[in-house]
Amino acid sequence: MDTLTVTTIVLLGGIALLLAFGVPVAVAMGLPSAFAIVLLLGWEGAALTSAQRVFSGSNSFALLAIPFFILAGGLMTNGGIATRLIDLALVVAGRLPASLAQTTVVANTMFGAVSGASVASAAAVGTVLSPRMKKDGYDPAFSAAVNAAASPAGMLIPPSNTFIVYSLVSGTSIAALFMAGIGPGLLWSAVCFVMVAIYARKHPELRSHVRPSLRQALIVFLRALPALALIVVVIGGILSGFFTATESAVIAVLYALILGLVQRTLPVRDLPKVILEAAKTTSIVMLLIGVSGILAWVLSFSRIPQTISEKLLSFTDNPAIILAIIMVVLLLAGTIMDPTPAILIFTPIFLPVVVSVGVDPIHFGAMMVFNMCLGNISPPIGNNLFVAARVAKVKIEPVIGRLMPFFWALCIGLLIVTYIPELSTWLPTQLGLMP
Repeated sequence: MDTLTVTTIVLLGGIALLLAFGVPVAVAMGLPSAFAIVLLLGWEGAALTSAQRVFSGSNSFALLAIPFFILAGGLMTNGGIATRLIDLALVVAGRLPASLAQTTVVANTMFGAVSGASVASAAAVGTVLSPRMKKDGYDPAFSAAVNAAASPAGMLIPPSNTFIVYSLVSGTSIAALFMAGIGPGLLWSAVCFVMVAIYARKHPELRSHVRPSLRQALIVFLRALPALALIVVVIGGILSGFFTATESAVIAVLYALILGLVQRTLPVRDLPKVILEAAKTTSIVMLLIGVSGILAWVLSFSRIPQTISEKLLSFTDNPAIILAIIMVVLLLAGTIMDPTPAILIFTPIFLPVVVSVGVDPIHFGAMMVFNMCLGNISPPIGNNLFVAARVAKVKIEPVIGRLMPFFWALCIGLLIVTYIPELSTWLPTQLGLMP
């Protein structure tokens, strides 16, 4: 076998093998990538190139948005914003059958839109609503399943750290990706809303929870308005060109900090803990991004994406079939990988393929993130699934059973996002962010 073939086997086989043995993702990406460079350039060249790639992969102004959005999400979670948004969600969904379950969907959508953190959303919403749902006679496993299913909407609705990572790898506009995520994000929430409505028809005992007066509803809305205004500030500033996505992340931190201190919902003594947790999460993400620089260089040098593209196109040049194959691969990968490493690994491989058959990179980004959201609620790795079960204080097995109807319905949503590109491209096109 020639050197490039051996390199491909070492790279892809090594990553798959290490992931199968439960090795941390950064190590599973970095070791095979570094060893592949050794095969291509020798030990000295590999050491120099690997160091350069890690540095250049992390040395990006746009990447500063990630730690700041993570910190902003932490400040919101600890600053009482989640509680006010849940109260507003109760007003919105309080008259519906199974209103607390519908409130879980609405609250996750709103909190995700404010913080962009799906796992934090599942934790915050579940902590508040799970005890209420249990008291009202809901099956605890169903309560956890609704929370797990609804929470990934925050990965799609802007601001979204997942889209920022995809933008870095694909070279696409962050603003366009943010706008492209709104349609799929609302579709995700709508699917969960419909599934809860179907469940409510089979369980009429799950009554409406609250019927607030107009005055009460107005008070709740005014209390939540400062939190909702953050969406307008961040997204409005980006679209108007007043500041970049990175600068908007800094503004989000300042806004959340000032709001928490002014409303006295964020104790000053809690700030070191919030900052430390944000730093830990950031370090994991940045290590993955740095290591992905080595992987990207090997893929480019050995022409693995081009080879995969040629193989796929020799099998079929039908865009629908190619997208179906890629979505299945990503769906399987999402069950064993977190969204960030999956995007870092698979975007350089599959993006050239879909572009060659006429798929827009922005549309592909929306498809990919929607797919990764499904991975976030899938065993054995799905973070949102485990967090939702933990805060509801139930075992994971019954939650998985209750979650499966949501999962299959959301798979239909994935087909809609994949084969109706206008759902993700219409808004950024209308706003002049893409042709």
